[in-house]
Amino acid sequence: MNIPANLKYTKDHEWIKVEGSFGTIGITEYAQGELGDIVYIDIKPDLAEITMGETFGTIEAVKTVSDLYAPISGKVIELNKKLNDEPQLANTDPYGEGWLIKVELSDASQLNDLLDADGYQAQLAQ
Repeated sequence: MNIPANLKYTKDHEWIKVEGSFGTIGITEYAQGELGDIVYIDIKPDLAEITMGETFGTIEAVKTVSDLYAPISGKVIELNKKLNDEPQLANTDPYGEGWLIKVELSDASQLNDLLDADGYQAQLAQ
């Protein structure tokens, strides 16, 4: 399973890639595998802020609907509009074209509460 070392992870299977004071958020390869074929991703188009640990949308797959949890707090600066027409990108390229939202971090110290790749791998092994 692909667990990139340059990302931080939540226990709920979201990832964040931080570049300066900005972060790109998506779901992990493990999450997309557990969900199965993703058919719809619902994130409010007017979403302005996210709060660490709170839901910011849902992801619908053939077999279930799952909440999306914010790994960090911040100001939403971009939604991945490609997912409106191609939600399966979250299956085929979860760490690339399948990203969900981009944010400007409001408190970078929150990153300390997230898992690194080894910690996420250890959680999956439990």
